[in-house]
Amino acid sequence: MKLFLGIDVGSVTTKLAALDGNKDLIAHIYLPTQGKPVEMVQDGLKQIKRQLPPEAEICGVGTTGSARYLAGVIVGADIVKNEITCHAVGTLHYIPKVQTILEIGGQDSKIIIVRDGIVTDFAMNTVCAAGTGSFLDHQALRLGINIEEFARRALTSRIPVRIAGRCTVFGESDMIHKQQMGHHIEDILYGLCQALVRNYINNVGLGKKLEAPIVFQGGVAFNQAIVKAFREELKTEIIVPPHHEIMGAIGAALLVHEELLNKSERSRFTGFGTGEAIYQTSSFECKSCSNLCEIAQLALDGRVLARWGGRCEMWENAQSEGVK
Repeated sequence: MKLFLGIDVGSVTTKLAALDGNKDLIAHIYLPTQGKPVEMVQDGLKQIKRQLPPEAEICGVGTTGSARYLAGVIVGADIVKNEITCHAVGTLHYIPKVQTILEIGGQDSKIIIVRDGIVTDFAMNTVCAAGTGSFLDHQALRLGINIEEFARRALTSRIPVRIAGRCTVFGESDMIHKQQMGHHIEDILYGLCQALVRNYINNVGLGKKLEAPIVFQGGVAFNQAIVKAFREELKTEIIVPPHHEIMGAIGAALLVHEELLNKSERSRFTGFGTGEAIYQTSSFECKSCSNLCEIAQLALDGRVLARWGGRCEMWENAQSEGVK
């Protein structure tokens, strides 16, 4: 059985998806990154191997996400692609007529505009947390409830309270003020959902024409209260596709499937034994110019496998016998 593996390593979660030659999803893994991308990629490989049939052969691997270069070196990726491309390809696979993709993760969010199956525009929010899942997680923690209960109780709101959601700090301050005024917790919770949606549309979606069909994906799409808030704000149906939480990994798998399915060269996949290797990660400041870039590097047994992170390509894929 020929399989194609996509790996999406984000700041909050790590996702793996294995597709067969017919582009059907065979296995997938969804793990918290916990600030340990190397260990989570290795753990993900171990877990997804247990889901695969014995005759499975990995014929291609693609990586994406904020740690895509790091993951690519570890697994021997055949392609390394950005999140915009992978999310668009994954979504188009399930919803071919999509025109607007709303994607909200734990630490960043993005919007992708698609016309006639081609990405024509996009925007990302990677600085402010107010339009991401961490905004809701933080407020849930402040209220002493888990995120599942947050979503369930928010859906029971009758008179939502307007929360200032332009900033996480101001949002929390306003939420506390509304609590002190005696508003029902359910109305405050749904007010927080509405605040996130307003922040997303007014910042990430600023200047974009959001046309239907609109697809909502990412981990935050599990929250039905957010789906409801988007539906009310945009006054149209919001589609949550199957496997929305691993769409980036699916997109990476689809891209490597397209790249290698009918080609004779073998995949550079390092094998599932990679899960047992002990890697060392470090960084140093490049002093070759005034930019003083911080260069990240990955080593195995004292040998540098790859370096990246500079503004130029001086250190890209540079290898050495020892670690600086």
